[in-house]
Amino acid sequence: MNAVLVLLVGCAILIAGYVFYGSWLAKQWGVDDSRVTPAHEMEDGMDYVPAKAPVLMGHHFSSIAGAGPINGPIQAAVFGWVPVVLWVLIGGIFFGAVHDYGALFASIRHKGQSIGEVISSNIGKRAKKLFLIFSYLTLILVVAAFAAIVAGTFVGVNADGSHNDANASVAMVSILFIVMAIIFGMCVYRRGAPLSVATIVGVIGIVLCLIIGLNFHPIYLPNNVWMWIIGVYILIASVAPVWILLQPRDYLSSFLLYGMMVIAFVGIVGAGIMGQNTSLAMPAFTGWRDTMTVNAKGDPASLGTVFPALFITIACGAISGFHSLVGSGTTSKQLDHERDAKPIAYGGMLIECALALISLCAVAFVWNRYSLSFGEEGFLRAPTQVFATGLAGMVATIPGLAGAESVVRTLLILTVSAFCLTSLDTATRLARYMFQEFWLEPGQTYKDASGYKAVLANPYVATVITVVLGIALGMNGYSVIWPLFGAANQLLAGLGLLAVCAWLGNIGKNNKMFYVPMIFMLIVTIFSLCQTIKSRFTTIAAGGAAAATYIQGVLAVVLVVLAVVLAVEGCMTIFGNKKRA
Repeated sequence: MNAVLVLLVGCAILIAGYVFYGSWLAKQWGVDDSRVTPAHEMEDGMDYVPAKAPVLMGHHFSSIAGAGPINGPIQAAVFGWVPVVLWVLIGGIFFGAVHDYGALFASIRHKGQSIGEVISSNIGKRAKKLFLIFSYLTLILVVAAFAAIVAGTFVGVNADGSHNDANASVAMVSILFIVMAIIFGMCVYRRGAPLSVATIVGVIGIVLCLIIGLNFHPIYLPNNVWMWIIGVYILIASVAPVWILLQPRDYLSSFLLYGMMVIAFVGIVGAGIMGQNTSLAMPAFTGWRDTMTVNAKGDPASLGTVFPALFITIACGAISGFHSLVGSGTTSKQLDHERDAKPIAYGGMLIECALALISLCAVAFVWNRYSLSFGEEGFLRAPTQVFATGLAGMVATIPGLAGAESVVRTLLILTVSAFCLTSLDTATRLARYMFQEFWLEPGQTYKDASGYKAVLANPYVATVITVVLGIALGMNGYSVIWPLFGAANQLLAGLGLLAVCAWLGNIGKNNKMFYVPMIFMLIVTIFSLCQTIKSRFTTIAAGGAAAATYIQGVLAVVLVVLAVVLAVEGCMTIFGNKKRA
């Protein structure tokens, strides 16, 4: 495998997809830049706030990226590089980017409301309620998991009572970054500072945050304390006006990710020029079944067969249901012009695909260590460590940069950790939107509701409920149901495609480009969940099953029923032109 060739050819294909297929979609759907977007029509200074395209791109990309396009391709690499590359390129251009672009476009034509409202208007109210319940519970799981992950990267006290300087540095950098983002937002939105000048100062500020955090980190707190602090933070962040924290923090955070990708590109090309690409001894295809042990934590586990495992494991690097929630949740409420939807949604997804290809190159560089049996000396399996170690090793092959390997590896890990926090408060805000919409009729805001619905739809009440549930689950065993997240996330993608397809058909626009992605993702999800059901109930029948096995089995059944019900109602609308109750 020649990493430079894979990366350059892959990026060229992604660019071609953006230029040709993305532009064709805009024409088919009737993107009209003369229309007023919800950010202007419903501007409220809190959730609906117009943002310049580069700023909103930063928010959107930071929110959808996280560690997803790194973890997925590295885990799925056990099937070989050919399946990964094919799914990233084909899935990204014809599945994921269409899904993200469609979800954002449908939302801005529905006053910036979520995919749930798109379903309500085009399929039926019952389908909307089911979708919102499912989406909300999925987001609670995301909040729980990311809160636990972030707290884990902040913990400054080891089990033996000693200080963990690396984690303390991450915590300090994150705190400084939040403060800097607030200052940036105040300067740009309240003091009228030019975005170009503020950006230059902000990037310099990022560097200073990293330098200070790596050398000065006096905060050493245990896990539970950090969980409560994070809970308070996301409580405030998800109800604060987006211009104060969400927009500026995500915009500035995106430069960390762009910088990470530049470092990765230099490392991959540099290793190729120095002849190190000959060491990328990764098989093209290892077989239809995974015979290696792998999971996100580096613990023993098997992914199973290529179908459906490949399409469940690689989500953010190809197609991810979470993206539709971001696009129709926060991004649509800040879109300045309809023309911005293509570069932000379609383009943002393809940048993720490029990051997925970079991740594949990273694991290929350390393949000999990655493919060792679990527990052997030199074993390397945790995706973040694989990513950082592989890319840092490539950079070190460049003459004069051998001594920078340790620093580059630390910076890459720090960058990945920072994006978990970014995704965390975005997920909290999205969950708040979902909770509010559940109690409201189409077109209503919480101010229009009455009785108990007015209380539950209040943004502060909805946020408190969301944060309490998320933090409580994060502190008390979210890992019990986390194994189902991959399938749940891809089910969201299938339902998102279904919703946009139904809407386009109802308004007389071409929706046939959704048929294959929609049907494929629903089949993949249901097949995967049926495998889970069979596995869990086989274990239960054998006796002595743990409580987690029962919980996972029951939830898998519920998800299959949900998928079938929504798929049937959606297909009756799409193919039968009949909206359900």
